[in-house]
Amino acid sequence: MFRRTFWFSTGVAAGVWATTKVNRKLRQLTPESLAAQAADKAVEAGHRLKEFALDVKAGMAQREEELNDALGLEPPDHHDRELPAPRRPEALGTSHPYNRNEDH
Repeated sequence: MFRRTFWFSTGVAAGVWATTKVNRKLRQLTPESLAAQAADKAVEAGHRLKEFALDVKAGMAQREEELNDALGLEPPDHHDRELPAPRRPEALGTSHPYNRNEDH
């Protein structure tokens, strides 16, 4: 009698465990969950890409400084320079054969 009760309890526990695992996996495979996982991965990849770009920029600045020191050049002063005025297509003599804002 005790042996049957033990195996019955073991079977019930295994069934509950398997049902819980299957339900958890099914919840992970819903479209909403998959979309959220994809969005999280995209945000994470974006952060890694931004960090990589910042590392590259810092490395470029460091290497430029090293080269300027090795060649005895003064680094350009970026604070005193003014940006050039924006160019307009009309001022350059180029015009488009159509109006981009025109309704089609």
